[in-house]
Amino acid sequence: QVLLAAAVCTKAGKAIVSRQFVEMTRTRIEGLLAAFPKLMNTGKQHTFVETESVRYVYQPMEKLYMVLITTKNSNILEDLETLRLFSRVIPEYCRALEENEISEHCFDLIFAFDEIVALGYRENVNLAQIRTFTEMDSHEEKVFRAVRETQEREAKAEMRRKAKELQQARRDAERQGKKAPGFGGFGSSAVSGGTTAGMVHEATILTRRFLCLLFRPSGPSKALKLGAKGKEVDNFVDKLKSEGENIMTSVGKRSTEAAKVLAPPINMESVHMKIEEKISLTCGRDGGLQNMELHGMIMLHISDEKFARIRLHVENEDKRGVQLQTHPNVDKKLFTAESQIGLKNPEKSFPINSDVGVLKWRLQTTEESFIPLTINCWPSESGNSCDVNIEYELQEESLELNDVIITIPLPSGVGAPVIGEIDGEYRHDSRRNLLEWCLPVIDAKNKSGSLEFSIAGQPNDFFPVQVSFISKKNYCNIQVTKVTQVDGNSPVRFSTETTFLVDKYEIL
Repeated sequence: QVLLAAAVCTKAGKAIVSRQFVEMTRTRIEGLLAAFPKLMNTGKQHTFVETESVRYVYQPMEKLYMVLITTKNSNILEDLETLRLFSRVIPEYCRALEENEISEHCFDLIFAFDEIVALGYRENVNLAQIRTFTEMDSHEEKVFRAVRETQEREAKAEMRRKAKELQQARRDAERQGKKAPGFGGFGSSAVSGGTTAGMVHEATILTRRFLCLLFRPSGPSKALKLGAKGKEVDNFVDKLKSEGENIMTSVGKRSTEAAKVLAPPINMESVHMKIEEKISLTCGRDGGLQNMELHGMIMLHISDEKFARIRLHVENEDKRGVQLQTHPNVDKKLFTAESQIGLKNPEKSFPINSDVGVLKWRLQTTEESFIPLTINCWPSESGNSCDVNIEYELQEESLELNDVIITIPLPSGVGAPVIGEIDGEYRHDSRRNLLEWCLPVIDAKNKSGSLEFSIAGQPNDFFPVQVSFISKKNYCNIQVTKVTQVDGNSPVRFSTETTFLVDKYEIL
């Protein structure tokens, strides 16, 4: 099969988007497409027409045509199969099969066409693979963004804690009749009145300066090091210590600990496993789980060639009916009989210095008892305002959720909410009209909590509620307990990194 071009054109032969896979001029392709409608015989139903030099294989799509231009000696059956794949790709990017919609997404379509055909020959791909290739999703970028957001949240939480300490110190000094301590260090020691706003402002200045130093690259030739303390940060910390403050040391320590939630361990062994799970969950505001879907995977990374021929011993303690699937090159009989992951051919080796997915699993359910963290939001109207009570409860007590943020939308143009009782901290984003309820840890010892606030609005204004968290324990409790070599069955040292993340968690 030699495919010359793929195009979407109108009934009159006007090209909307066209991709040539061999050397062809614009005039040539426009001439071929303009001649295409004149060749069709309206009295007969065909899927192709021919000229002396080329063959048109086409499929009508409402007011448009999907057309493949091939050589006359190409395999018509393969051409039709390729045409069907092209026709299925277009609705993936275009909501309507209309000329303006096709033109708007022309570059997306061209990129997808390039995944189907290369140099005139069909690639062995399906629709799901095309979608994956064109998305170019970067796991490393997501990890970087999550770590950075974690560090910022930790620094801001420390800012609020420091403000409370300064306020308490002023009160103690006033009770003892002593002079209230100043804040010092940044030209703000003369803040008067001792108000909470003044102290929060001072702590905010300290935190912003710290964050500027924290995320400053060490030099033009070096990469950005997350959580690394350079010489400037050390000098900054020393200056604060000399003034009797310890905020920067505390923030640096806690930020580093928070970064470890996602960052790989420093002492990675030659055999390293990444166990990652992502949850997508939708609940109704009146109760009931609409859908919960969880995807997990074990990624194997081997950095030493002498450990390339190994077997992983997997322990599956899940009781919820999770569906497991091994990599096509993994011996399925060995995994079913002995819960071991090894290659079909024991003489072959796992790839070196690359992440290889060896086992993945999936859980989809509407069983309410499977919800890891339940959120109950009760808005009730009270005159012109609304009293909102929201509470959480950890149902899966074996989990430890870190950096939990429960985001509640607020009505616009009504000011800040009045907070009543709260477990944890909160942050009001006035630009996006959001209230973020921040909880550092939710575990068996801290499995429930509540937040109460009042603000003008209607009950529907406070939905959907969204939840995000990070955990170092996976939900399905699937672990690699031992690694052994194929020859001799001798044990191999290995390291494991487990991450449980939220893809979508909404209460509608």
